[in-house]
Amino acid sequence: MTSLSSQHGPKLRSRKHGAAVPLDERDKRLLNLMQGRFPIAPRPYAHVAAEAGTSEQQAIERVRQLIDERIIRQVTPIFDTRALGYSSMLVAAKVDPENPWRAANVINDHPGVSHNYLRNHEFNIWFTIATEPDSPLGLEGTLEVLSREAGAESIRQLPTLKLFKIRMDLEMEGDTDALARAAEAAAPAETEPQPYDERDVAAIRALQGDLPVVEEPYAPAAAKLGVPQDELLAHLAQMQERRLLRRVAAILFHRRAGFSANGMGVWKVPEERITELGPRMAAFRGISHCYQRPTYQDWPYSIFTMAHGRSKEECDAILDSIAEHSGITDRATLYSSTEFKKIRLLYFTEEYRDWERKHAGV
Repeated sequence: MTSLSSQHGPKLRSRKHGAAVPLDERDKRLLNLMQGRFPIAPRPYAHVAAEAGTSEQQAIERVRQLIDERIIRQVTPIFDTRALGYSSMLVAAKVDPENPWRAANVINDHPGVSHNYLRNHEFNIWFTIATEPDSPLGLEGTLEVLSREAGAESIRQLPTLKLFKIRMDLEMEGDTDALARAAEAAAPAETEPQPYDERDVAAIRALQGDLPVVEEPYAPAAAKLGVPQDELLAHLAQMQERRLLRRVAAILFHRRAGFSANGMGVWKVPEERITELGPRMAAFRGISHCYQRPTYQDWPYSIFTMAHGRSKEECDAILDSIAEHSGITDRATLYSSTEFKKIRLLYFTEEYRDWERKHAGV
């Protein structure tokens, strides 16, 4: 295994607690349900409350408090970027290590940049970016502009070749053993764009962003669209079947929820074993994202696994368990030391075109 933390970037501290807020077992149960079991239903909090063993009003009030305490970032629909025809990829950039914030601020200004981290590697800024289906610049042109304006010495494009898992919910009730345990492997996910129409776009525009924490959180969007709530809910269920909508869920502030570390485990997997091992690596509960990405002469790692833990040691335990189960020992772990940006993308807005006009005159 390759250790990168001593080679590049700031020294990483192992923070077992960080800015974590103490949570009791009822909160942990509620947070798990809000991340993974929030239904498309007229009164979703009633369903969550029934599973949590509390009342609907108590569940609503506690979710509001958890938002106020910055443990829940937002409750929001999660739409599928690729299914909507947006072009997206992970990008690694090599920028001035003495002043990475300057480059990060330039990159963050693009509305399609959802995540941007400083990581312990020669390529020290890692960000995800998406561009609209009809973008005049396109993804390649956008990256050329960003690279130039950020003063990047070099960038490495790491698009998704195969998607084995993308589900960011933190296991609040389980311990390290639960996070490091392999579950049943699933088949790779589809990543091709799906057809959609103006009704879908209108529903996305009405719903995206923060859902109100009220008994009927879908009702304001239905009123905005001028349709009965039941009609909107049926349409959302259909969008989910067509993969345009992945789910509706609470997104947490990781550190405040106790998950102070994330490690990007990258693996040198023989080409002939990628299809076999990718789903097995993705099956671990402590892994939120798992992809096959391109390799380069100086970057032999084909599978990326994002581990989340309450400490660096917990992330290491998850990745060590993957190594034990897969037999792959040629790997590296990149830890983030600074979060420059983390948002949910907004789709079909004017911000993308405004950015292209401002930065490229198109």
